[in-house]
Amino acid sequence: MVRDGIYYGGGMLVVAALVAWLAAWPYAIPPIVFAAFFLWFFRDPQRANPADPLAIVSPADGKVTDVSRIMTPAGARTRISIFLNVFDVHVNRSPIRGVIRAVEYRRGSFRNAMGASSSEQNEQNIVTVEGEGRTVIFKQIAGLLARRIVFTRKVGEQVERGERVGMIKFGSRVDVMLEGDPAINVKIGDRVKGGSSIVGRFAAMSQPMAPITEQQPAGVQ
Repeated sequence: MVRDGIYYGGGMLVVAALVAWLAAWPYAIPPIVFAAFFLWFFRDPQRANPADPLAIVSPADGKVTDVSRIMTPAGARTRISIFLNVFDVHVNRSPIRGVIRAVEYRRGSFRNAMGASSSEQNEQNIVTVEGEGRTVIFKQIAGLLARRIVFTRKVGEQVERGERVGMIKFGSRVDVMLEGDPAINVKIGDRVKGGSSIVGRFAAMSQPMAPITEQQPAGVQ
Protein backbone atom coordinates (compact mmCIF):
# COMPACT_ATOMS: atom_id res chain seq x y z
CA MET A 1 0.00 0.00 0.00
CA VAL A 2 1.13 3.55 -0.74
CA ARG A 3 1.81 5.49 2.45
CA ASP A 4 -0.89 8.04 1.57
CA GLY A 5 -3.50 5.34 2.06
CA ILE A 6 -2.62 5.17 5.75
CA TYR A 7 -2.94 8.95 6.08
CA TYR A 8 -6.27 9.22 4.25
CA GLY A 9 -7.76 6.02 5.64
CA GLY A 10 -6.48 6.62 9.16
CA GLY A 11 -7.84 10.17 9.11
CA MET A 12 -11.30 8.93 8.15
CA LEU A 13 -11.23 6.32 10.94
CA VAL A 14 -10.40 9.06 13.44
CA VAL A 15 -13.34 11.08 12.11
CA ALA A 16 -15.59 8.02 12.42
CA ALA A 17 -14.53 7.50 16.04
CA LEU A 18 -15.22 11.13 16.91
CA VAL A 19 -18.62 11.07 15.21
CA ALA A 20 -19.59 7.86 17.01
CA TRP A 21 -18.52 9.34 20.35
CA LEU A 22 -20.19 12.73 19.88
CA ALA A 23 -23.36 11.52 18.14
CA ALA A 24 -24.26 7.88 17.51
CA TRP A 25 -22.49 4.99 15.78
CA PRO A 26 -24.77 4.93 12.66
CA TYR A 27 -23.45 8.40 11.77
CA ALA A 28 -19.93 6.95 11.69
CA ILE A 29 -20.73 4.63 8.79
CA PRO A 30 -20.00 7.17 5.97
CA PRO A 31 -16.46 8.01 7.19
CA ILE A 32 -15.79 4.27 7.71
CA VAL A 33 -16.83 3.66 4.09
CA PHE A 34 -14.50 6.45 2.94
CA ALA A 35 -11.67 4.98 5.04
CA ALA A 36 -12.15 1.58 3.39
CA PHE A 37 -12.16 3.22 -0.06
CA PHE A 38 -8.92 5.11 0.59
CA LEU A 39 -7.17 2.00 1.92
CA TRP A 40 -8.26 0.13 -1.21
CA PHE A 41 -7.52 2.99 -3.64
CA PHE A 42 -3.90 3.36 -2.52
CA ARG A 43 -3.12 -0.33 -2.99
CA ASP A 44 0.24 -1.12 -4.57
CA PRO A 45 0.30 -4.71 -5.89
CA GLN A 46 3.44 -6.54 -6.95
CA ARG A 47 3.77 -7.01 -10.70
CA ALA A 48 5.71 -9.56 -12.76
CA ASN A 49 8.15 -7.80 -15.10
CA PRO A 50 8.35 -9.48 -18.56
CA ALA A 51 11.74 -10.98 -19.40
CA ASP A 52 11.86 -9.62 -22.99
CA PRO A 53 14.64 -6.95 -22.98
CA LEU A 54 13.00 -5.15 -25.91
CA ALA A 55 9.59 -4.88 -24.23
CA ILE A 56 8.01 -1.54 -23.30
CA VAL A 57 5.65 -1.96 -20.37
CA SER A 58 2.65 0.13 -19.47
CA PRO A 59 3.48 2.87 -16.95
CA ALA A 60 -0.01 2.65 -15.46
CA ASP A 61 -3.14 0.56 -14.98
CA GLY A 62 -6.11 1.57 -17.05
CA LYS A 63 -7.85 1.54 -20.42
CA VAL A 64 -6.11 2.35 -23.70
CA THR A 65 -8.02 5.29 -25.22
CA ASP A 66 -5.73 6.25 -28.09
CA VAL A 67 -2.96 4.79 -30.25
CA SER A 68 -1.78 7.23 -32.92
CA ARG A 69 1.16 8.91 -34.65
CA ILE A 70 1.69 12.50 -33.59
CA MET A 71 4.16 15.24 -34.41
CA THR A 72 6.28 16.67 -31.60
CA PRO A 73 9.09 19.28 -31.65
CA ALA A 74 11.52 16.34 -31.72
CA GLY A 75 9.76 14.64 -34.65
CA ALA A 76 7.11 11.95 -35.18
CA ARG A 77 6.19 9.75 -32.23
CA THR A 78 3.75 6.92 -31.54
CA ARG A 79 1.50 7.91 -28.65
CA ILE A 80 -0.34 5.44 -26.45
CA SER A 81 -2.87 7.05 -24.08
CA ILE A 82 -4.09 5.23 -20.97
CA PHE A 83 -7.03 6.48 -18.92
CA LEU A 84 -7.14 5.68 -15.19
CA ASN A 85 -10.51 5.79 -13.46
CA VAL A 86 -10.90 5.93 -9.68
CA PHE A 87 -11.05 2.13 -9.48
CA ASP A 88 -7.64 1.56 -11.11
CA VAL A 89 -4.31 1.23 -9.32
CA HIS A 90 -2.74 4.70 -9.55
CA VAL A 91 0.92 3.84 -8.92
CA ASN A 92 3.05 4.73 -11.99
CA ARG A 93 6.04 2.73 -13.23
CA SER A 94 8.92 3.24 -15.65
CA PRO A 95 8.16 1.79 -19.11
CA ILE A 96 11.82 0.89 -19.78
CA ARG A 97 15.12 0.39 -18.01
CA GLY A 98 17.25 3.50 -18.24
CA VAL A 99 18.23 6.85 -16.76
CA ILE A 100 15.88 9.74 -16.02
CA ARG A 101 17.16 12.41 -18.42
CA ALA A 102 14.51 15.10 -17.89
CA VAL A 103 11.50 15.90 -15.70
CA GLU A 104 9.28 18.85 -16.63
CA TYR A 105 6.26 19.89 -14.58
CA ARG A 106 3.61 22.01 -16.33
CA ARG A 107 0.71 23.75 -14.66
CA GLY A 108 -2.62 23.49 -16.42
CA SER A 109 -6.32 22.85 -16.18
CA PHE A 110 -8.18 19.85 -14.74
CA ARG A 111 -10.37 18.83 -17.67
CA ASN A 112 -11.68 15.36 -18.42
CA ALA A 113 -8.55 13.26 -18.95
CA MET A 114 -10.29 11.25 -21.69
CA GLY A 115 -10.43 14.32 -23.92
CA ALA A 116 -7.75 14.73 -26.59
CA SER A 117 -6.95 18.28 -25.44
CA SER A 118 -6.00 17.12 -21.93
CA SER A 119 -2.64 15.88 -23.24
CA GLU A 120 -1.57 19.49 -23.77
CA GLN A 121 -3.85 21.60 -21.58
CA ASN A 122 -4.09 19.69 -18.29
CA GLU A 123 -1.61 19.85 -15.44
CA GLN A 124 1.10 17.29 -16.17
CA ASN A 125 4.55 15.93 -15.47
CA ILE A 126 6.67 15.00 -18.51
CA VAL A 127 9.39 12.40 -17.91
CA THR A 128 12.12 11.37 -20.35
CA VAL A 129 13.82 8.00 -19.83
CA GLU A 130 16.82 6.97 -21.94
CA GLY A 131 18.09 3.43 -21.98
CA GLU A 132 20.38 1.45 -24.24
CA GLY A 133 20.22 3.92 -27.10
CA ARG A 134 16.46 4.43 -26.95
CA THR A 135 14.31 7.17 -25.47
CA VAL A 136 10.77 6.96 -24.10
CA ILE A 137 8.74 9.94 -22.89
CA PHE A 138 5.72 9.50 -20.66
CA LYS A 139 3.33 12.06 -19.24
CA GLN A 140 1.52 11.93 -15.91
CA ILE A 141 -1.64 13.95 -16.66
CA ALA A 142 -4.11 15.19 -14.06
CA GLY A 143 -7.85 14.74 -14.68
CA LEU A 144 -11.13 16.04 -13.30
CA LEU A 145 -10.57 14.54 -9.85
CA ALA A 146 -6.77 14.40 -9.75
CA ARG A 147 -5.27 17.31 -7.86
CA ARG A 148 -1.78 16.05 -7.20
CA ILE A 149 0.87 14.42 -9.35
CA VAL A 150 3.67 12.64 -7.49
CA PHE A 151 7.05 11.75 -9.03
CA THR A 152 9.62 10.28 -6.68
CA ARG A 153 12.74 10.08 -8.86
CA LYS A 154 15.32 12.69 -9.88
CA VAL A 155 17.14 13.54 -13.08
CA GLY A 156 20.22 11.34 -13.40
CA GLU A 157 18.80 8.42 -11.43
CA GLN A 158 18.64 4.98 -12.99
CA VAL A 159 15.35 3.07 -13.01
CA GLU A 160 14.49 -0.50 -13.87
CA ARG A 161 11.67 -1.37 -16.24
CA GLY A 162 8.47 -1.59 -14.21
CA GLU A 163 10.00 0.19 -11.21
CA ARG A 164 7.68 2.45 -9.23
CA VAL A 165 8.30 6.14 -9.99
CA GLY A 166 5.25 7.93 -8.59
CA MET A 167 1.47 8.16 -8.82
CA ILE A 168 -1.44 10.41 -9.75
CA LYS A 169 -4.13 10.71 -7.12
CA PHE A 170 -7.61 9.78 -8.34
CA GLY A 171 -8.84 9.87 -11.98
CA SER A 172 -6.09 10.69 -14.48
CA ARG A 173 -4.25 9.78 -17.67
CA VAL A 174 -0.80 8.63 -18.77
CA ASP A 175 0.60 9.11 -22.28
CA VAL A 176 3.57 7.10 -23.57
CA MET A 177 5.44 8.49 -26.58
CA LEU A 178 7.77 6.18 -28.50
CA GLU A 179 10.38 7.15 -31.05
CA GLY A 180 11.21 5.19 -34.19
CA ASP A 181 8.86 2.48 -35.42
CA PRO A 182 8.24 0.08 -32.54
CA ALA A 183 5.79 -2.80 -32.74
CA ILE A 184 2.62 -1.85 -30.85
CA ASN A 185 0.99 -4.59 -28.78
CA VAL A 186 -2.21 -2.80 -27.70
CA LYS A 187 -5.27 -1.27 -29.31
CA ILE A 188 -8.00 1.13 -28.22
CA GLY A 189 -10.21 -0.46 -25.57
CA ASP A 190 -7.56 -2.80 -24.14
CA ARG A 191 -7.05 -2.94 -20.38
CA VAL A 192 -3.42 -2.80 -19.23
CA LYS A 193 -1.56 -3.21 -15.95
CA GLY A 194 1.37 -1.02 -14.99
CA GLY A 195 4.72 -2.75 -14.96
CA SER A 196 3.53 -6.02 -16.51
CA SER A 197 1.46 -5.38 -19.65
CA ILE A 198 3.61 -5.00 -22.77
CA VAL A 199 2.36 -2.03 -24.80
CA GLY A 200 5.09 -2.17 -27.44
CA ARG A 201 8.37 -3.70 -28.44
CA PHE A 202 11.51 -2.08 -29.80
CA ALA A 203 13.04 -3.42 -32.99
CA ALA A 204 16.29 -5.29 -32.40
CA MET A 205 19.39 -3.21 -33.07
CA SER A 206 21.88 -4.41 -35.69
CA GLN A 207 24.71 -2.98 -33.59
CA PRO A 208 25.35 -3.88 -29.93
CA MET A 209 23.45 -1.65 -27.53
CA ALA A 210 25.46 0.99 -25.72
CA PRO A 211 25.57 0.45 -21.96
CA ILE A 212 23.42 2.64 -19.76
CA THR A 213 25.50 5.34 -18.10
CA GLU A 214 24.35 7.71 -15.44
CA GLN A 215 24.62 11.42 -16.13
CA GLN A 216 24.88 13.97 -13.39
CA PRO A 217 22.24 16.69 -13.45
CA ALA A 218 23.39 20.08 -14.69
CA GLY A 219 25.23 22.02 -12.02
CA VAL A 220 26.29 18.94 -10.07
CA GLN A 221 30.06 18.54 -9.70
